[in-house]
Amino acid sequence: MTHLAEPNPVLPPLDAAAEVERIGASMIATLSRTIHRRGVVLGVSGGVDSAVCVSLAARALGAERVFALLMPERDSTEDGTARAIDLCERLGVPYKIEDITDALAAAGAYRHRDDAIRRIFPDYDDGWRQKVVLASDPLGEARISYFDLVVEDPDGNRQRTRMPVDVYRQVIAATNMKQRIRKLTEYYHAERLNFAVLGTPNRLEYELGFFVRGGDGLADLKPIAHLYKSQVYALAAYLEVPEAIRRQPPSTDTYSLEQTQEEFYYSLPWRDMDCILWAEHEGLSAAEAGRPLGLTADQVTKVWRESAGKRRAAARALADAVTVEPIGL
Repeated sequence: MTHLAEPNPVLPPLDAAAEVERIGASMIATLSRTIHRRGVVLGVSGGVDSAVCVSLAARALGAERVFALLMPERDSTEDGTARAIDLCERLGVPYKIEDITDALAAAGAYRHRDDAIRRIFPDYDDGWRQKVVLASDPLGEARISYFDLVVEDPDGNRQRTRMPVDVYRQVIAATNMKQRIRKLTEYYHAERLNFAVLGTPNRLEYELGFFVRGGDGLADLKPIAHLYKSQVYALAAYLEVPEAIRRQPPSTDTYSLEQTQEEFYYSLPWRDMDCILWAEHEGLSAAEAGRPLGLTADQVTKVWRESAGKRRAAARALADAVTVEPIGL
């Protein structure tokens, strides 16, 4: 299946050249006038969002003012690291591979996760692989989402079952440590270099809360947070991001079994989510929003209702800490 995205027929066409110049100008102004840093540090995973961000930064600031971090761990794919290395070398961007496996092990991330998994699958051990998937029908009647755990033994035999809430929360809490340790690593290098940390969420991720508080939700500037995923792919084509990256399905890069973002978080494929979210912001009716996607008004309304809940969660995750009384700074 190709993910070399064609223009989304529902969203207005993006003037990629103008958008690249606009983002670049914003990046330069932010560094020089607001946060007063010499350049940017960012994690590059081999996915399209970080690829576009590092390409934008290198174009606007110069490759020497960009520092890329490749932060695999034992559940990461070697292909992702290889794609990231290839991109950085094409751009001439300095990079460093920081394997975070030992840090995660020392923090107990794998142990806490595996302890929770064994409450469902007692035989789960080293050599097994796993992922969490959204099990409820996103367009069905259920008003509450629930999740399944999928495990695979070394012989390739898979098992799948519903996750009790306590198991789900422990697995998620443990795996979220990956995003937080990556961010810790980014800020170490940013402070060492007097650089800012650049975040890579697109609009779907930013607006609907597909990030970890204190992890990939934390950054000093987020240059593509206003762009729908379809528009990110349009910029990737304009910036000549390698096809190997543009063809890669968007992934969480969290679990050892291959997992798409739709399996874990979104109600629909990302292109359809782009369309429905855009239609909501443009004030279209549910019937108008669903027509080009073959969805009923009731189905679109359900997605909008679910998105409203995710926006509330995103706002909480992005909010400052609560104080007893306002403190002016």
